[in-house]
Formats: sequence, structure tokens, C-alpha cells
Amino acid sequence: MKIEIKKYDHSKEYHKLLEIIKSEGEEWKDYFDSKYQEVLKQSITYVAYVDNELCGYSRSINDYGLYIWVIDLLVDKRFRGNSIGKKLMECLLTDYPGQDVFVMSDVDKYYKKLGYRKEGSIFKIEQ
Repeated sequence: MKIEIKKYDHSKEYHKLLEIIKSEGEEWKDYFDSKYQEVLKQSITYVAYVDNELCGYSRSINDYGLYIWVIDLLVDKRFRGNSIGKKLMECLLTDYPGQDVFVMSDVDKYYKKLGYRKEGSIFKIEQ
């Protein structure tokens, strides 16, 4: 199994990436919106391939050099358990050495397994 991580190319990868996101079901429905296309372009986005098949991605935002926030990390269900998420995170850390990186998580157990430390919490402001 050959795993390759590279920077996202919107013109070539958006539709396949959307298929993976849609396969996650209603929980990810906000990502089906057309404005997510622009979000992906403006973010630090990496994609993962296994044997030339797109199978996952990570999306982060850069807080003008102060912090990096990992917003999305998703691996196709068929490819989970192969350290692809870990490799996506490692790529981000390699490209931004010395930068503080925080993760927006709803799967804390996964990030703890990677050795990350929980720090604080997040609140949603309803409007």
C-alpha cells in the first residue's frame, strides 16, 4: 500500500473529495454547500492517496502566523486504520515547523492516541 500526501489541487480533486465527505452522512451535511469549495481553496488543505486513489484530507487555517487550527481531518472509512490521518497531521507539522497547532475535535480519543494533549474547550455561539 503506497500512501502519498500532497497539497490539495481544487481543479482536480474537489469532486472526489466531496464524494468522501458525502459518504459520512448527515453529520457532514454543512460541507455539501457550494461555499465549502471556496473554504477549501482558502485553507491549508492536504489530500491523501492510497495507490493513486484519493482517500482522505485535512483542512486547517493559519491565524496569521500565530496558530494553526486543524478544522477537518477525514479518512474514507475503507482506508481507516492505516495511519493516514496521522500522516496528514505529520505533513502539516513538517510544513509549519515550530508553529503552535490546535485541533477542533469531536473525536478526542483519536487525537489522544496520537499523543496530543487536550487544552481548553470550545463553545458555539448560537445566533
